[in-house]
Amino acid sequence: MKLRRLFGAAALAGLMCLSVARDGWAAEDLPKELEGVTVEEHLGATLDPSLEFIDHTGQKIRLDQLLRDDKPVILTLNYYTCGTLCSVVLNAVLNGLKDLAWTAGQEFRVVTISIDPNETSSLAAAKRASYLDALGRGEVDWSFLVGDEIAIEKVARTVGFQYRYDEATQQFAHPAMIAVIGPGGTVARYLYGVEFPARDLKFALIEAAEGRVGSPVDKLILSCFHYDAASGKYTPAAFGVMRIGGALSAMGLGIFTWSLWRRERQNRSQGSVV
Repeated sequence: MKLRRLFGAAALAGLMCLSVARDGWAAEDLPKELEGVTVEEHLGATLDPSLEFIDHTGQKIRLDQLLRDDKPVILTLNYYTCGTLCSVVLNAVLNGLKDLAWTAGQEFRVVTISIDPNETSSLAAAKRASYLDALGRGEVDWSFLVGDEIAIEKVARTVGFQYRYDEATQQFAHPAMIAVIGPGGTVARYLYGVEFPARDLKFALIEAAEGRVGSPVDKLILSCFHYDAASGKYTPAAFGVMRIGGALSAMGLGIFTWSLWRRERQNRSQGSVV
């Protein structure tokens, strides 16, 4: 029985990984296990700041406490006893954060909410400790929360995160997605898949914060990329690259012209002395 359940869980995980490709399957072609498992993007929707959860210390915390200071938030919806897709998604976030020069708590925050209302704060604490240890940056602002079914579903519904519980495997089927939340709890960006490169995380955070984070160079580089809503990733934008190339060419021409002018002025000055 245990072996059959394990096999079923592995099969479900494989199906969920196939779903992250978002390859346009018709609804009738979806495997039964994935029916209703998708993301319906709600860009501009606002999270309810009054919703309460329990953090890793067992204390109640409202969403508005995590949405303060206008810092953008990387939001992940997973559950802590999941050994398949949740771990893949959280590991992808972890790897992206490792490569990101920014640190959670300074330029942004990370919030992970369990979609399983039966999970406890002790599970959240254990999961948080393991990920912060793997991140290797000490105590950072990455909250691992649990909550009741109503609060969980309200957050999931706001961001359009649609999931279902599979009785056969006793696991939740869910998409591989993270949302980036802007000032005031506004849903600003979606990133999909099982890889979240540091570049994509940074660009999404800059856009979500409406330019409040990131250096002028970061914003200049961002103009060379385009957010592809279909894939939930950033790809090079030809116009942006051409614009930056043109700016650099103009700068180079200006420097060259200035050096010629300076040299000519020096030559004239020397000639007048003689």
